[in-house]
Formats: sequence, structure tokens, C-alpha cells
Amino acid sequence: MRIGIFTETYTPYISGLVTSEVMLKKALEKLGHEVYIVTANLESFKYEYNEKERILKIPGIPTGIYDSRLTSIYPVQAVNRIKSWHLDVIHSQTEFAIGTFARIIAKQYNIPLVHTYHTLYEDYVHYVTKGYFNKSSKKIVEYLTKFYCDKTATELIVPTNKIYKLFKEKYNVEKNIHIIPTGIEVERFYKENVSKDEVEQLKKSIGLTKKDFVILFVGRLGEEKNVEFLINSQRNLVDKEKNMKLIIVGDGPDKEKYENLSKSLGLDENVIFTGKAAWDDMPCYYHIADVFATASKTETQGLTVIEAMASNVVPLCIKDEAFQSMVADELNGLFFETNEEYENQVLRLFKNRSELNKFDKQARIQAEHYGSKHYAESVLEVYHRAIKEKKEENRFGIISKVAKKIKEIIK
Repeated sequence: MRIGIFTETYTPYISGLVTSEVMLKKALEKLGHEVYIVTANLESFKYEYNEKERILKIPGIPTGIYDSRLTSIYPVQAVNRIKSWHLDVIHSQTEFAIGTFARIIAKQYNIPLVHTYHTLYEDYVHYVTKGYFNKSSKKIVEYLTKFYCDKTATELIVPTNKIYKLFKEKYNVEKNIHIIPTGIEVERFYKENVSKDEVEQLKKSIGLTKKDFVILFVGRLGEEKNVEFLINSQRNLVDKEKNMKLIIVGDGPDKEKYENLSKSLGLDENVIFTGKAAWDDMPCYYHIADVFATASKTETQGLTVIEAMASNVVPLCIKDEAFQSMVADELNGLFFETNEEYENQVLRLFKNRSELNKFDKQARIQAEHYGSKHYAESVLEVYHRAIKEKKEENRFGIISKVAKKIKEIIK
């Protein structure tokens, strides 16, 4: 099968979405399929095509949302190249510029379109509006999202039941919706595949000691991730146990704000900001941690939680349906709702290492369900369904045209 994946962001940009896209491409290729990527060029304002990797990069303008760029909805220079690929199916990963381009190409060349909904865009509108017209902007985003997912896609994929209910109950989408949890290359996070020497070097470079109990957060440093929650709790945790360290891996528009908050709370030595980490180095970061913490309520799934679990790191998650599909409370992780509950859970695991070890073994077992091969096979089933539906649609269209022609002749 010849598959075209259309996405606004791809490597070298680092995010959970990019991780899933890279993984899906590799997994599909291992299964014998040809995969082409159409994405925005994050490094220059030029068209670039890597024939070996089958990656077409289209120039665009910065959006103000991290490093992403907005491309033309119909970049003519890219059309002939894409046409030459003779795609069997298009899989779009975004609703906007390149997503619209995917929709146009799919319609123009009669190619079935599968769409995966990854991001709760309503929670990101403030980056563009800067606080103005947020309510009306969210309504526009809701309308565009519903239009793209319901009216144009042949089949729709969502990662969790949380998003399934969003589309069915709030957006009233009638399209077939397939719940397929996004997979990752879990094997690269397994402790037997991570260099102990590299992990120790990382600990030294950060300044960690054997006495430290490490809480890890990985993600964008924006208000939607609720990192402030973790930092505020860190003050109380350090007051009770001085060796509590919160390691924050990532970058974003609120990094300076969070650094200033940490300083104002006197946490210079107990909250460590590493900045962005290279994709290849990420497994080492998980293996310096005792627990992984997230207080974000804007996740569609939370791939960093799966990465942590694959690394035998116990996840502590705010109570949100996005995490409840993968974390079983008191089995492979713990939930919290308030700062006090979060702090109590951290202290509980700090004081009870046997319980921590029990949870981390179960976390690893659960993570194995999110392997790339299983994910790719599940997505392939949706591709086949979309191709079948498109053929039936075409057949029905031909029959309708013939029937209409016969009526005209009879008249």
C-alpha cells in the first residue's frame, strides 16, 4: 500500500505527535508499505524533498505556537510530486493548512482520507488571540474541527474514549470513529536497551545524587500543561524531604515564568530545568526518575506517560479521562486531584520503595500494549475500511449518474 501522511509538524521538531508519526511511518514500512510524509518546513522557506526518506517539506509562515508553521492550503509546486506517488490512502494528522491540503488532494484525485484527531485546539487558541476573542475563536475552532472530521474524512481515528465522547456528545459527529490509542516505540525505553553509563553521566551533569528522589515532567512549557501546579507542590515536598528534585524537560513560552516562580519559592536547587532534549536522549531522562508527574488536563492521550511506563517509571497523573485509559489507579500508577493529594502520593512512594517497585513493574507490563506494531496494524485496518468505503462510494456514484442519464433519455 502507498500511504501519504500529511502533518503540520515533523522532525526535527520534538513533540508527542511527531514521536507518534515517526513511529507509525517506521512500523508501516516494516510491514512492507511505502509511506510518504507531507509536512511544513520548520527550518527554511524552501520546498525540500528527501527521496530516500520520502519526506516532502513545504514552506510556511510562523504561527506563534511554538515552532510550527502555517503553509498554503494548496501549494501548487507540491501537487505534481504527490500525484506521482499514486497514493492508495491519505492519513491526515492536522485539521488546518496541511490538513486542508490533504482534503483537497484526496478529493481531487479520489483518494480515501483517514484523519486522526490529536489536539484539543480549543486549549491552544490563546497563543494566537493573546487573550482577545477567546470565546468566539474557540467556537470557530470547534466548527472547523467538526467540519473537517465529520464532513470530509472517510474514517476518523481518536486516541481515547475522552475524545470519542467529545465528538459524539459535544460535536454530534456521525462519522465512524475508531478508538486507537497512539503507540510508541516502547522498546527503546526498556531499561535493558538504555545505556547505564549514559544514564549515570546524565545524572552527574544535572547534579543528582543517590539520595535524591526524582520527579520528572516532560512536555511543552505552556499554561495548558499546568506545570505551575507541580512547582507549587514542590515547595511543600522539599519542606518535608529536602532530597526531592523536580526535573522539568522541555521548552515553551512560559519557561521563564516557571523559572522565576521556582526562584521566588527558593527552589533553585530542587527544581531543575533542562530545556529541550534530543529525541535520542529521551530514554535516559526517564531512567533518572523515580516517578513521572503530570497535572495537564488538555491531553488527548499523553504519550509521555506511556514512555515513562515503558521505562519502569511510575506515573502520577491528575484525574483526567485521557490518562485513565492507560493508568490503572493503585495498580500501575496513582491519580490525584488537588495539590495535597499529589504531595501525599509522592511522599507515599518516597517512603515505601517496595510499593514503588511493585507499581513500576506493572507500569512496564501495561506499556507493552502500546507497541508500534500493534498500533500500525490497527491503523491499517482503518485504511482498508476507508479504501473499501471509497470504492463503494464511487460505485454508488456511477450508478446514480447512470440512473440520472436514463431518466433524462426517457423524458
